Amino acid sequence: MDCSKVGKLIYSLRKEKSMTQKEIADAMGISDKTISKWERGMGCPDVTLLGELSSILGVNIERILVGDLNPNEVEAGNMRRIKFYVCTNCENVMNSMGEAEISCCGRKLAPLEAIVENEDHKMNIQEVEHDYYLTIQHEMSKHHFISFVAYVSHDRFLFVKLYPEQNAELRIPRMSGGMLYAYCNQHGLWKKELKRRID
Repeated sequence: MDCSKVGKLIYSLRKEKSMTQKEIADAMGISDKTISKWERGMGCPDVTLLGELSSILGVNIERILVGDLNPNEVEAGNMRRIKFYVCTNCENVMNSMGEAEISCCGRKLAPLEAIVENEDHKMNIQEVEHDYYLTIQHEMSKHHFISFVAYVSHDRFLFVKLYPEQNAELRIPRMSGGMLYAYCNQHGLWKKELKRRID
């Protein structure tokens, strides 16, 4: 751990939050001289204090240890770059529009790899007025079910959560093409491309 880099990061995050060294020290129950020492690179936070410091500064512990936020490159806002993450412990669902460090229940999550639909996970679509009516012939028990469906076009994103013991069906507004995703809690993420019109 490079104490100089860690100190510079703590200083910049503290200024970003418009907090004084004393305010951070009081919140952590330590001396403001300790905060000053860290910011000058004269020492690093003890591992037992990192969780609280992370919470106060609003940054991951890992980033404090590295001493750098390492921001992503700005990408064009193309929704088709969306990535989905599911926590296998609590089933929390998250998404990002580009590279991201996502964690839940203390574990880093990898983005799901979407597979093209097959006979076991086929998405049937009908046009109804200005909507799509989507049905998936799939078990919906407490142990094996479709957890969510997402519809992504170049500039929009629609997310629908599904629950066990209900039918895997929904009605969604028709957009100008895009990609349809469905997540099975046993077999992962599936996708189907939608053209502008369904024949």
